[in-house]
Amino acid sequence: MRIPISEAYKQAGSLAAKYEVATNVNLPNFLTVSRILLIPVFVLVFSSPTPGRSLVAAIVFVVAAMTDLLDGYLARRRSQVTKLGRLLDPIADKLLVLSALILLVQFDRVGALVAILIIAREVAVTGVRAIAAAEGIVLTPETTGKYKMVAQVVAIVLLILEDGIVPGAWNLHLAGTAVLYVALVLAFISGGRYLVSFWRQVSIKGLW
Repeated sequence: MRIPISEAYKQAGSLAAKYEVATNVNLPNFLTVSRILLIPVFVLVFSSPTPGRSLVAAIVFVVAAMTDLLDGYLARRRSQVTKLGRLLDPIADKLLVLSALILLVQFDRVGALVAILIIAREVAVTGVRAIAAAEGIVLTPETTGKYKMVAQVVAIVLLILEDGIVPGAWNLHLAGTAVLYVALVLAFISGGRYLVSFWRQVSIKGLW
């Protein structure tokens, strides 16, 4: 019995959808999703900071940040890079860092202007990457951006722990603030490079 062409297309589409779902279910994507799920845990623990709760919050934040290193590494090593992973990974990173910054501003551990500048950079870069993806332009992740992420994590952990969990001789607020300023500089350097790369590719393709 012959299968109508329309039915054959439907079956092929169904098989393709099932294959895509199957490829999305992998360890790197699981780690990315777990990072997103750890964000409300971090926010809940750190919403009323005490020395003990701050320590737990810092541990949760570090564990979540470590998944950022692991998911990308495993995805490349196992050849499990997926569209879902590419979408969720930067979103998870930004949600984690921005959630922490907002709480630190609330507790007067980070200046509002610094947080606004970092958030503005992240929104701008996300917008550029979205436009690039829509136009079929691939923007290679900046090495400076990776250093920026590491500096942000270190700064945030120091600022989370500033309320007495370590000996008083260590001025964690000063150290965390200094590292955060380094992260801010790196953020704008990497953001500027993203914009330059985007503009060059747009000019080459004659889109604008």
